[in-house]
Amino acid sequence: MTTSIFIIGFILLLVILIVVHEAGHFFAAKAAKVKVLEFGIGFPPRLKGFQRGETLYSINAIPLGGFVKMVGEEDPTDPRSLAAQSVLTRFIVITAGPFMNVVAALLLFTVLFMVPQDVLVGRVTVTEVAAESPAQAVGIQPGDQIISVNERILDNHGDLGYWITLKVGEEMTWVVRRDRRDFTVQLTPRLNPPEGEGATGIVVATLDPQVESRSMSPWRALGKGFTSMADVIIITKNEFTKWVAGGKAPQVAGPIGIAQTFTEVGQEPGIGIKERNLIFLNLAAVISLSLAIFNILPIPALDGGRLPFLFIEWVRRGKRVPPKYEAAIHLAGFALLIGLGVLIAVVDIMRISQGRSLLGG
Repeated sequence: MTTSIFIIGFILLLVILIVVHEAGHFFAAKAAKVKVLEFGIGFPPRLKGFQRGETLYSINAIPLGGFVKMVGEEDPTDPRSLAAQSVLTRFIVITAGPFMNVVAALLLFTVLFMVPQDVLVGRVTVTEVAAESPAQAVGIQPGDQIISVNERILDNHGDLGYWITLKVGEEMTWVVRRDRRDFTVQLTPRLNPPEGEGATGIVVATLDPQVESRSMSPWRALGKGFTSMADVIIITKNEFTKWVAGGKAPQVAGPIGIAQTFTEVGQEPGIGIKERNLIFLNLAAVISLSLAIFNILPIPALDGGRLPFLFIEWVRRGKRVPPKYEAAIHLAGFALLIGLGVLIAVVDIMRISQGRSLLGG
């Protein structure tokens, strides 16, 4: 498949996730009798629109965004404005967008675990142990088999890498098999390992591999979906923790960088259509959850940037920040976000021009 097909596919995915987000705001506002002036897909200039009732539904030229324009988001003078509603109603309308992205991520993860998948199963075996590493300190040797981590049986070496990433900086309990005898060790993956070494200082491989087809019932898949969302948040937090500890800065990407990753995954040789679709499904779930997390951050102009003003109003028993000051703060936040977006886009373009990838290399 050509690169353009994957780029178009990524844009469509992003548009769908943004529509889901804005639909949360839209339906919550409608339920609260707030007057919605416009539901826009993309950012202006406007390409096409139609009026239905009091709301204009528009399609705009810049596809990487969307908006729901309501009457009086900071000014409460109009009784049907958002600002004229109670603190609880405004909280619901503001958080409905991120909430819908969380729901979408959960549904995508649930479907992912319900679909039969080929799983590599074998003996997770240590092939190398670095000197003065956490693994060497607890006596792990080449040839040892890692049976389980924190009471969870390992299918392959990818499982071990996943759990190490999830628990970096925290003590882990491993069950290790040597000469048909099992023993338990406790070790803590390093936040900032030496160059060329992993967090625990071992190299592992999956020996005697076999492929099994597995799927989950809807209820088990739903539970696994919740767990996966929590894992994404923890791994993201761990990446920033490692950075603070002196490690490499987390890789931050905007739409251009994510589109590059989407395309690289799609064009990876040796991946079948089913496997590729499962990877895309996982990426879609992660992107949806990331949109929810980003939008709920307390940054002016974002959904989360409005929550501190609600909190101030609630603490002051209805006395709110003057609308002109709140609007100015959000405008400054919007300008900051635009500048940050441009900077990230430049970094993404430079990385692509240098032949580097978010996937490594």
